[in-house]
Amino acid sequence: MKPHYNIPVFIPHLGCPFQCIFCNQNKIASNRGIPARAELITSINEHLDTIRTSGDNIELAFFGGSFTAIDRKLQEEYLSTVQPYLKSGQISSIRISTRPDYIDNNILQFLLSYGVKTIELGVQSFSDEVLKASCRGYSCSDVFKASRLIKSFGFKLGIQLMIGLPGDNHAFDMESTRQAITLAPDMARIYPTLVIAGTALHRLFEKQKYKPLDLSEAVTTCKEMFLQFQQHDIAVIRMGLHPGEELLSPGNIIAGPFHPAFGELVEQEVFKEQACRVIAKYNEDNESSGQLILFVHKQDMSKMIGHQKNNLLYLKNQCQLRDIKIKTNPVYERDTVGLAVGNESEPLFTLTRKEFIELRKGNQACPTHLPEFSFF
Repeated sequence: MKPHYNIPVFIPHLGCPFQCIFCNQNKIASNRGIPARAELITSINEHLDTIRTSGDNIELAFFGGSFTAIDRKLQEEYLSTVQPYLKSGQISSIRISTRPDYIDNNILQFLLSYGVKTIELGVQSFSDEVLKASCRGYSCSDVFKASRLIKSFGFKLGIQLMIGLPGDNHAFDMESTRQAITLAPDMARIYPTLVIAGTALHRLFEKQKYKPLDLSEAVTTCKEMFLQFQQHDIAVIRMGLHPGEELLSPGNIIAGPFHPAFGELVEQEVFKEQACRVIAKYNEDNESSGQLILFVHKQDMSKMIGHQKNNLLYLKNQCQLRDIKIKTNPVYERDTVGLAVGNESEPLFTLTRKEFIELRKGNQACPTHLPEFSFF
């Protein structure tokens, strides 16, 4: 499979009505001005110079604003600028991000004519109560209508969800995940809510009227959402905000579960539980061994080892092992964990992600939280 490349174009706060309680696009996306046509061309050319592949899997993505809510002439200017790259095959498609209440037949026909193939909706929640508390300005029915319309036109659909919004809770987050799955999106993103300086949420936080999730809570909830999406073959393409310069500037993040590698933390927790299941399966028919070897795909090594080797420490203590090692196996597909005993070079058995998810159904998850192990 050819690698996928995104050429990002940030259009901070364009098309945004500036009403959402959690948002300050100047802090989240960029404090730069609106990109001009010449700037867009320069950016595209610079990115293309660094990509050593054909245009089959190169996508230009407009991020940071509600694309379909900006002035139509500016939309046309941006999309027209990309057309020569599409026609020459240097770029294969265009991706945009927008709001559910700025989607209709005319808009979708317009986007289709310019080669847009993917539309991501900033849904945030499928709870009307949470949407109202966050001042999003639309309802769940708008989300369903927009999503189904997007799919009917043949676009790829992305759903962006947030956790920890005002009025939100774990049950609402899991229900939002279930509702999102019913729409059969092609991809999803999950963002924990952060308190950003200068937002209405910042003011609520200062008045002690809003309490953000802590990092452990956010990782736990995202882990369950991530596995639900994986169960239905929906790719989760990002968890956590991109740690850009503006976001990381001192004083921008006031509170909330921020970590520069948040998605990695979530996947480390998944691998920890998956390994726990593998060891438990081995122990069902065998005496506990003092030394185990876990096999994973080479690209999953860091996820299996865990931050500061937390996963290894956990498994060693939890399973009363003298030693545990992690090795790569080039034959394995991603998200698979194998187990061997002693000095064996091949695993006795393996557990794929699909098998792991099936094992979890109806069963209590393996305990994976040790308070003394910090994420930092």
